[in-house]
Amino acid sequence: MATGLSKKLTKFKIKRNHNHLTLFQLLDESQPYEQLSRLRDDELSGLGKTNQYISRIQGSLIGLAVGDALGAPVEFRPRSYMVDNPVSDMTSGGTWGLNAGQWTDDTSMALCLAASLISKGGSDAYDQLVRYKRWFRKGYMSSTGICFDIGASTRQAIIEFETRQHQSAQTLKEKHGFTIKEDCLDKEIGEKRSELHFNTDCGKSDAAGNGALMRLAPIPLFYFRSMTDAVQHAANSAKTTHGDQKAIDACQFYAELIWHAINGVSKHDLLSTKLFQKYLKGNIDKNLMEIIKGSYKNRPNGYDDGIRGKGFILNSLEAALWALYYDNNSFEKGVLLAVNLGDDTDTTAAIYGQLAGAVYGIDAIPQRWRDQLFQAKFLLTLANGLYAKGKNLNAQKRKSTAIEDDEETSPSYKTRRRNAYDEKEGPNIIFEFR
Repeated sequence: MATGLSKKLTKFKIKRNHNHLTLFQLLDESQPYEQLSRLRDDELSGLGKTNQYISRIQGSLIGLAVGDALGAPVEFRPRSYMVDNPVSDMTSGGTWGLNAGQWTDDTSMALCLAASLISKGGSDAYDQLVRYKRWFRKGYMSSTGICFDIGASTRQAIIEFETRQHQSAQTLKEKHGFTIKEDCLDKEIGEKRSELHFNTDCGKSDAAGNGALMRLAPIPLFYFRSMTDAVQHAANSAKTTHGDQKAIDACQFYAELIWHAINGVSKHDLLSTKLFQKYLKGNIDKNLMEIIKGSYKNRPNGYDDGIRGKGFILNSLEAALWALYYDNNSFEKGVLLAVNLGDDTDTTAAIYGQLAGAVYGIDAIPQRWRDQLFQAKFLLTLANGLYAKGKNLNAQKRKSTAIEDDEETSPSYKTRRRNAYDEKEGPNIIFEFR
């Protein structure tokens, strides 16, 4: 028979455990990172940098956020300002008055996307838009608790999503005679979206800003087992806010680069040009094609040679690849090259950070920046969540091509690498954008 004291201890233990959250539950909190201490998820237990996949996945997500945080204080500053006031470290103040290490919309949207992939077990465009809406309206995943920075195309797409939700609610009212309350709108419309034929492509057909590219990384990080899925869902993700084909194609191209980096393809081979001419298919925009073929490689002087860190997606893409090409295999050098181009500094650096972090891994990102980064532990938790949930995706489908967790030592890993990489020609990169 339990004593009075043991009964009280048991009661306390039950109550304490009741306050624990799985990762799924954590991501549905109003501000998940504030509740991180309550996280108890067996699937994440023991995950650190236990293999190169985790190192690269962590590197990509942290690299994105570090680039964002470095560029945030000087966002919108012209190149002339950057020449006189070059960024060399994380600082406070500036454009948004943030503390050193806080991030902007680039990271907030990437975290929304990561949370959706983890929570839904895959790409769910409706849920992605619900989380972007929560960020826009309520500061979900914002480093300040409010949405203080948002691109025009992204803002328009979220408002269009809300409009379609209300139109769908009116349709249901006319059809079934019930009214959906505002606080139930996301859930109720989501549950009936098939019946409603709800269209989640909310981006305008001419929206070609860099907002879809800056948040992209969670897609290839989650789908690191399947290049086909990574590329396809990169397109689906882009179309929620940006409908221009150039934006969609650029996201697919970059998703495949990140995917190959996660799977161990070297920087040299990622940036190879001859393969692209062999494998590219589809009617690709000529300016995007020039970037894919390596237009940035003959521009050692960066800005003076025409490299621009602007909001147009092709400018951002080219600038990020230029920074990677000229970074001398140093994340620190490359991310500062990206920031110091000026203009859309945080986004150019965030786009660079996604790929460079995947190429070099988490340890290549300076420790002082990782220590300064706002909610770094939470970001690492989401990176681990992307790995843990992604590696179990479509297990049946992957039986014949599974990659074991003991990384480069496993025979199946070596087989997969031979399929993805030809020693003479580089990675077997196949872009089929349409």
